[in-house]
Amino acid sequence: MSIITLTSDFGNLDYRVAAMKGKILSLNQKVNIIDITHDIQAFNLIQASYIIRNAYKHFPKGSIHVVAVDSFYNKSRKNILYKADGSYFIAADNGILSLIFFDIKPDAIYEITLNNRFDDIVSFTSTDLFIPAAVHLANGGLPEVIGRKINSAKQLMFPKPVFNESEKIIIGEVTYIDNFGNIISNIGKDFFENISKGYESFIIKFRNLSLSRVFSHHTDLVSDWERETEFHGQSAAIFNDSQLLELTIYKGSKKNGAKTLFGLNVGEKIYIELF
Repeated sequence: MSIITLTSDFGNLDYRVAAMKGKILSLNQKVNIIDITHDIQAFNLIQASYIIRNAYKHFPKGSIHVVAVDSFYNKSRKNILYKADGSYFIAADNGILSLIFFDIKPDAIYEITLNNRFDDIVSFTSTDLFIPAAVHLANGGLPEVIGRKINSAKQLMFPKPVFNESEKIIIGEVTYIDNFGNIISNIGKDFFENISKGYESFIIKFRNLSLSRVFSHHTDLVSDWERETEFHGQSAAIFNDSQLLELTIYKGSKKNGAKTLFGLNVGEKIYIELF
């Protein structure tokens, strides 16, 4: 059974998500429809890229991923199809796919030409373009039938951490805040370990707070807190399952998690001083 996933910034109050699913079923009732999320903040490409990048890898190869974020129809903007990492990705040419695949070169890129070929009037990009293209692929159709191959698509630069060697400081930034209020940075484990070789210690600094340890898993925190009652506010830094530096509060939530207690927002800096 073919799989089509849906990600959008539509929310679940309006009709748009239901319209996409209804369109899929009207074209092929045997498609397996999976929601990744429809709670992306409006037009937030960085947030969407983080979620999709970490979700799609768990789906079977050949899955079709529809990304309806910042996707309302614009006559001057292309709509594109990526064939990448063994699956298909459909989105507006707004840079979202370049953020998802900032370190992976797509096998092929196509401009979706359904509306050009048939002179259709596009009122809702997702149902008029994205879904017909996705179902075509789910039916075993070739991407060349619904699009023309192009050399490149819009590129956006995913924020990367840097190392100031003279001051011995890694400079990263907050790129995502999850449902538990955890603050996720763009500082990867490999980057940190490569830079910190030869240094004896480090301090993670943000706002007026600091941490001096990085744990491997959330579960590692419990035993430590049982032994260290003075542990600073039960706050910690870990490398999460995406291997990114994360600031966390044990069993935190949106109301009392790291986001609330630390007061950090997306885009704010996180520093790691090396000694």
